[in-house]
Amino acid sequence: MAETKSTTLTVRVHPAVKEGLRSAAEQERRSLANMIEVMIRDYCERGGIPIAENGADR
Repeated sequence: MAETKSTTLTVRVHPAVKEGLRSAAEQERRSLANMIEVMIRDYCERGGIPIAENGADR
């Protein structure tokens, strides 16, 4: 299957939150964008919130 292109999400956060995110991403050797995606996916999974992947629930 072809991978869906990503989309842009712009958010404002407190500088301390950004620094914490940067530290977490660095610790896991991830980009900030990838760390945010991992955190959102984890939150949704724990909350039972489905994320549709390629038109189907993951």
